[in-house]
Amino acid sequence: MQRYPVVLEPDDNDTLLLTIPDFPEVTTYGDDVESALANAVGALTAAISARMDEGERLPLPMQPSAGQQTVTLPPLIAIKATIYSEMRSRGINKSELARQLGQNPKQVDRLLDVLHQSRHDQLDQAMKALGKRIIVNVEDAA
Repeated sequence: MQRYPVVLEPDDNDTLLLTIPDFPEVTTYGDDVESALANAVGALTAAISARMDEGERLPLPMQPSAGQQTVTLPPLIAIKATIYSEMRSRGINKSELARQLGQNPKQVDRLLDVLHQSRHDQLDQAMKALGKRIIVNVEDAA
């Protein structure tokens, strides 16, 4: 899973301001740590979607310092972000991936849309076309 370290600071209206150093454009808040982290998932998802739309790089998470809070990307979004990053690093565009998958480029658009509920078999097929595989890891909840 991709866990991005966050910075939480008291705001001037009895809320917590949350920023994500890896994504400087992400700023959100919450009444407490739990709500700030919940809001951060949506804000981070929006930032990832915007960067993908603009063809920009998605940074890997930096290592959190001891005790630092993190926000975890939902698995579907993490996989889509990884597919996008792999395509970008290999210089493969959507049309080329569609050709490799034997699909229409519109299907690849949906595959990379973080709001679209893509099927796991489609994600797995795209990863395999990029020479990668998906491994699921389950951890105890914090």
